[in-house]
Amino acid sequence: MTRNRLPRGVWLLAAARAVNRLGAFSVPFLAALTVARFGASPSTAGLVTAAFGVATIPSRLLGGRLADRIGRRRSIVLGLAGCAVAQLAIAAAGTTWQVLAFAVLLGLVYEIYEPASQALIADAVAPADRARAYSLFSAALAAGGAGAGLIAAAVGRWDLRWLFVIDAASCLACAVVVRRVLPLDRPARGGARRGGPSPWRDRALLALLGTGTFYALVFTQVTVALPLSMAHSGGDAADAGILFTVSAVTTVAGQPLLRLGRLAALSTPVTLASGCVLLAAGFSGYAVFSGDAALSGDVVFSGDAVARGLVPLAVATVVWSLGDLLIFGRVYAAVAGIAPPDGRGHYLSVYGLSWGFAAIIAPVTATRILQDAGVTVLWASTAALCLVLAALQFVLVRPLLRDASPDTVQEGRGAEPVPALLD
Repeated sequence: MTRNRLPRGVWLLAAARAVNRLGAFSVPFLAALTVARFGASPSTAGLVTAAFGVATIPSRLLGGRLADRIGRRRSIVLGLAGCAVAQLAIAAAGTTWQVLAFAVLLGLVYEIYEPASQALIADAVAPADRARAYSLFSAALAAGGAGAGLIAAAVGRWDLRWLFVIDAASCLACAVVVRRVLPLDRPARGGARRGGPSPWRDRALLALLGTGTFYALVFTQVTVALPLSMAHSGGDAADAGILFTVSAVTTVAGQPLLRLGRLAALSTPVTLASGCVLLAAGFSGYAVFSGDAALSGDVVFSGDAVARGLVPLAVATVVWSLGDLLIFGRVYAAVAGIAPPDGRGHYLSVYGLSWGFAAIIAPVTATRILQDAGVTVLWASTAALCLVLAALQFVLVRPLLRDASPDTVQEGRGAEPVPALLD
């Protein structure tokens, strides 16, 4: 099996998003800004953040529609410019109500560029190479995210408003790169076909959306719960930043694995199930190496035990990050493969709702399990969910996917990709 070099434009798009991600650290500080600048209560600040989160769901659907109707590049530039305007408005806001209004505005434009970026990759890359292209995109975001926390820590000590200003600048920089470097793509005449196949009636997509929501729930739960579980076990919540960095490095360093012929030749359900098993193994490691302290009250992360406590957790992090490496690129390649060419943006945006659902559910489930049952149960139940998810790939996904191997994808129900788009 031959693996082609990815088009130059895919690398440029990934680099542009890495620049954007490097500055994308403002949203986690939205609640903190509301409290610090306007004296709002934590519950009020939480409502502001929740309003932003809810607004991102229609934003992703809008992004998919725009990608198919006005083109990928225009949608990316529009979304990034909108984010810049909204974040500058948040930085200049004078009241809590203004922050709330601009947070909703930010949510409504926040996800517009995501489906367009994903659809652009699907347009430009042959089916057999899409999983690798999407994984490269994920690695670029991880690389940018690894540096974002350091910038946020430095700038946030000065004035939280500057986080939003710098984030706006990174959005504009990314928009300029995309506008100048990528060619203007032309959507199909009249945009997405009216009366064409609806993603909401595509059983294969709905199966991927269902299992993808659980995958996103697991991933988001890690983001929410890992700092809390570290503190709950007697350690420092900031140590979770080390583990997140380990995960980002693993995602970047693991990219060559995706070029291995035997791994690339695995069917989509087998690859997704294998990734889920690795996720389960990693979270089982979390349950074993960080759970006892939560139940017994022993402090295992203090003094000389810090290194001994973090090393096994770092190993567990590498394991589950390799599982994420297998899943992310392949699942987006599968969604792109079942979508009609002029409806890829819409299909990808519908699948992307899984992350919106998870963003609403995960903070509740993670904190509730941690509070009521402790660290061991939190990570053991997460591992068990991953094993169930692995089984669902064979029970639910495999019967509905027309292709089993990335080399035999019936692109867009029979149409050919356009690999020259980003050359």
